[in-house]
Amino acid sequence: MVRWSIVIDLRKCIGCQACAIVCKQTNSVPLNKWRRVVDCGVCDPPDRQRIFVPMSCMHCNTPSCMEVCPTKATYRRSDGIVDIKYQRCVGCGYCIVACPYHARSIVFHDKSEFLMKTIEQESVERDKNFDRIGICTKCNLCMTRIDDGMSKGLQPGIDPEASPMCVISCSANALHFGDIDDPDSNVSQLILNNKTVCLQEELGTHPSVYYIFQ
Repeated sequence: MVRWSIVIDLRKCIGCQACAIVCKQTNSVPLNKWRRVVDCGVCDPPDRQRIFVPMSCMHCNTPSCMEVCPTKATYRRSDGIVDIKYQRCVGCGYCIVACPYHARSIVFHDKSEFLMKTIEQESVERDKNFDRIGICTKCNLCMTRIDDGMSKGLQPGIDPEASPMCVISCSANALHFGDIDDPDSNVSQLILNNKTVCLQEELGTHPSVYYIFQ
């Protein structure tokens, strides 16, 4: 069975913010709401090093956000993508508190203050005219691109038209996408041949985003 994953090579990321900007443009959300790049310092002086850590929804195998959602608006697809059914979300914010990765947000701006266009290509479960103001939103790995691409025989992670926009827009080739359940996929090979970590693994959320750090 397919299980989508992202591998991020921190040795290559230059902090250009291209992934965050293209996410904003593609999904019509405020900058850094769905994706951000954290500027970090590691080690103590004088050996301190600067690294950039791209952050978004981790699409956990055991999502804490899904467990606390009172309306079951948050759900996990069979391919591992964690998404939100907007019609069910009441904007309670429980999932925002539960998410340890700060990957969820609610935009309360009035339309006159900030343009929130409806997503042009939605899954069949959604109303294309549904207003996203006042409800929770998050990264969904550009799942409509994945689904549409696969319906055309394209391979996500290999064919740009079927891959998340953040991945194909990375100027440093630091982001990689693919099927982690396929041992021959690009992401599986990167994990096999490099030292990788997931963020806050001790929480038991089992993220699908892996980081190469050395």
